[in-house]
Amino acid sequence: MVVKSKHNGKTSNTIFVHSLGCAKNLVDSEQLLRQIGANEMNIAKSYDDASVVVINTCGFIGPAKEESVNTILEAVEKKSKGKLEKVFVMGCLSERYKSDLQKEIPEVDGFFGTISEIGKIVHALGGDLKYELLGERVLLTPTFSAFLKISEGCDNPCSFCAIPIMRGKHFSKPMDSLLHEADHLVSQGVKELNIIAQDTTYYGLDMSNSRELKSLLHNLSQVNGIEWIRLLYAYPTKFPRDILEEIAMNPKLCKYLDMPIQHAADDVLKSMRRGITNRTLRDLISHIRTVVPSITLRTTFIVGYPNETENDFQTLLNFVEEMEFDRVGVFKYSLEDDTTAFPLGDVISEEEKEKRYAQLMELQQKVSLKKNKERIGKTIKVLIERGAGNTFVGRSESDAPEVDGEVYVSSPTELTMGNFYNVHISKAEHYDVYGEVTNEFYRN
Repeated sequence: MVVKSKHNGKTSNTIFVHSLGCAKNLVDSEQLLRQIGANEMNIAKSYDDASVVVINTCGFIGPAKEESVNTILEAVEKKSKGKLEKVFVMGCLSERYKSDLQKEIPEVDGFFGTISEIGKIVHALGGDLKYELLGERVLLTPTFSAFLKISEGCDNPCSFCAIPIMRGKHFSKPMDSLLHEADHLVSQGVKELNIIAQDTTYYGLDMSNSRELKSLLHNLSQVNGIEWIRLLYAYPTKFPRDILEEIAMNPKLCKYLDMPIQHAADDVLKSMRRGITNRTLRDLISHIRTVVPSITLRTTFIVGYPNETENDFQTLLNFVEEMEFDRVGVFKYSLEDDTTAFPLGDVISEEEKEKRYAQLMELQQKVSLKKNKERIGKTIKVLIERGAGNTFVGRSESDAPEVDGEVYVSSPTELTMGNFYNVHISKAEHYDVYGEVTNEFYRN
């Protein structure tokens, strides 16, 4: 039993976990929260209710690192004013810059790395690691939707990326443990699984010397209670084409693929060490759309890479215009120390990066609007996430949480959060679509 005391009206060992960065970080925070609860410590919903805060940091690119540092400084300031007893820091930024952070922000009570150090973190909070609960989580997402992280680390050699420095080499989670985790998530009400990793296509290579993603997707679809399974972060190089037939034929697999491409000019791709060419990318995209004609393709690009010339950027624009991706995210290049691209410097000005970013996003907006207008008149299955009265908001299988558009739904009656409904689309904007619930709907 953890002994609790009062501190400024708050119960000691009331812990707020502030999760920053990507969905992979969010899963780590959810695992930590499960351990906190199992040790009979209170979980706070905000700083205002907490006596202790754990900040799970992101160290991916410059803006994310800046946000993490600012969040730490804000917490330390609250501690100095007596509003917090302790501040702990974990995650990618802490993994990468622990010694520097210790020197610069000594007011922090402890710095830890990524989730591999969960035992040390739990011990610092005053508890013991419950090994039998590893993989179980307290969801920070809506109870009907969750991320499932199938592996840790990354073996890809991308020149711009520091993830392998922070997260280490790739290793897959055993399939049995993932299926157990999926069962546990269903017991909490989860109906949608979004599959994540640094590179989901690598799954199984370290365990059996073969890619086992198809088998994993199939087995996850057999879990009773799961309605949607969506695949994210699928690296294009050596893409496991055998998964496409599974996506096409399996009704529980969303006709959706997130495949980060990063660029389309061969010289840039080579410098980025992506292991793929413009032509190969085109062939792969054509094959994907042939096998799964209705698929929604999402990708991301980097603009302002050091050797990206005006001609290279134009190649990228032409590629995006021709490929007509359904969803596109764009990042401005961030110089990261210890990466193989670091010696190239950061030679393209922020002004030019912003210009290229705006051009690419403007182009994609036109493509996105065209794609959304094609949905007008169709009836689609929508997962309702929020709303009240006669107006609700949800997502279709074409929309991943947090990064894609939404479906705004009119209904004469109250809709249930976490249920699926048939929605007739009547209006489209650049990113979102609008519609009305039909008489026929899905009950869960």
